[in-house]
Amino acid sequence: MKWLGAIILVIATTCIGLYFSIRFEKRPKHIRQLESALQLLEAEITYSQTPLQLAFQTISQQLPYPISHFFQSLSEAMLKQEIDFNVIWNEKTEELRKMTSLKKNEIEVLKQFGNSLGQHDFIQQQKQIRLALTHLDRELEEARDESYKYSNLARSLGVLTGIFIVLLLL
Repeated sequence: MKWLGAIILVIATTCIGLYFSIRFEKRPKHIRQLESALQLLEAEITYSQTPLQLAFQTISQQLPYPISHFFQSLSEAMLKQEIDFNVIWNEKTEELRKMTSLKKNEIEVLKQFGNSLGQHDFIQQQKQIRLALTHLDRELEEARDESYKYSNLARSLGVLTGIFIVLLLL
């Protein structure tokens, strides 16, 4: 019976380590998807001159989950609600933070970008998108470094923590 409990404990701590490892590995992927979304938005706004609601809908069809869900929910909220766009953007950005491995810095870049979205002419809007992309590039490099450093560490630490606790209890 002791051994069964010990095995379950090691499996549980290993799963916790794997969870954190996966979060470290997904963060660069989510940032790259976000960059792709902003590049698509730039094309929709600058070249097609599509209204934001339709641009969001188009982008949501071209990207994988969870970024697609973010833009789809933005598009739907713009149709349904008669409140300020910045309020909708900030709400949906917080929902995105909960669904992804994005950290506070990426969310802040998104929020600042959202505050300028639709406020300028096409050229200024393109500059705002480029600025957001530059910030996300910097965050992507940091995320890659963290993923490289900490994903294996999290996995190993999960296993070793379980073994350590089992040894303490035996």
